[in-house]
Amino acid sequence: MKKISMKKISRRQFIHGGAACIAAALTSQSIGIFEGNLCQAATGEDIRGRIFKGDAPPQLWKWSCEGFRYKKLSGGKVVCGICPNRCRLSPGDRSVCRSRVNMDGKLYSLTYGNPCAVHTDPIEKKPLFHFKPRTKAFSLATTGCNFRCLNCQNWEISQAKPHEVAAYTRELFPAEAIAAAQKSRAQSIAYTYSEPVTFFEYMLDTARLARDNGVYNLLISNAYINRTPLLELCKVLDGATLNLKSFDDRIYRKLNGGRLNPVLNTFKTLHDQNVHFELINLVVPGYTDKEDMIKAMCHWILENIGPDYPLHFLRFFPRYKLDRLPPTPVSTLTRYRELAIQQGIHYVYVGNVARHEGNNTYCHNCRQLLIERRGYMIPTYNLQKSHCRFCQTKIPGVWPASPEAALKPSELPS
Repeated sequence: MKKISMKKISRRQFIHGGAACIAAALTSQSIGIFEGNLCQAATGEDIRGRIFKGDAPPQLWKWSCEGFRYKKLSGGKVVCGICPNRCRLSPGDRSVCRSRVNMDGKLYSLTYGNPCAVHTDPIEKKPLFHFKPRTKAFSLATTGCNFRCLNCQNWEISQAKPHEVAAYTRELFPAEAIAAAQKSRAQSIAYTYSEPVTFFEYMLDTARLARDNGVYNLLISNAYINRTPLLELCKVLDGATLNLKSFDDRIYRKLNGGRLNPVLNTFKTLHDQNVHFELINLVVPGYTDKEDMIKAMCHWILENIGPDYPLHFLRFFPRYKLDRLPPTPVSTLTRYRELAIQQGIHYVYVGNVARHEGNNTYCHNCRQLLIERRGYMIPTYNLQKSHCRFCQTKIPGVWPASPEAALKPSELPS
């Protein structure tokens, strides 16, 4: 996918520019909804996104779809019910995620069947280490995100409106997405890259059709979604990679523009619904690299969802508005992995670091090597269905029926 030219500003300019719009960016405390102007930031300590007032297009286009979850209010206003932002939109307003508009008193998504990124990936890239290893995921994304992460790696599409990347989009309605996934010989469809919560209607319809056609559905998300739509999605969801960006609500506010508790609630809901998911934590120097925070995070995981959900510590590289920070030291990632294992998490990984011991899977009972990973290759595989070959301990995850299925080439496109 080609890079989209967008103006680059420093973090200081970003924060100072947001200060001018604080007064217009008030929230309704009674029902937790956002209203404001075009600003992205409220203060330097809270970069939560704001509604784009009067920014809806003159008319809907063919990729518009009426929202599945919203409430009509008096005066033609609507409240979106998909994510905790709960955007309250007057006629002509655009949502925080940039993908939803109020047109004549109805809420519409502008990204239905109109992805701007489509690719076939190895499933390990998501990363998903305990779900059908060495298979392929047909991956798609539209524009939009309900966060404003300063370190976003896909900001060209996540922080864009649908019409701003029209040159990079393709028409791919749900039935066409299923056909494309099958043609690529992918076993799953991953809703990924930007934030799939913002294209919920497109994702849900595609996922339902995928389930009917024997294709797995994978959610790669910041987990910022309300319980009711999440439960609806869980009916057709097979696996997920969920981003736990921090274990401090203050960091969520100033680094991501979100809140911690809704994310934790998503984990508990998926746990209750028996959906396999894996957690990723990007270790950002100066923000999320505090040992006490890691200990608190591990404690919450063990107390609320148990020790069996894989946890990935990912290495940060300078990106977007944090391009002046250094990469995460590998020694920090190694230390946090060891700490999480000591705390009681069974499967802890290190990501974005090649040939690290933390790329591999070890049995939590006998500590024997189960899966050796070299990039996206698996030279060693010691699972028998879902059990350790050495001690017969059941390993959590969604595994192939035979070792040969995991070891065979995944036929990824060159």
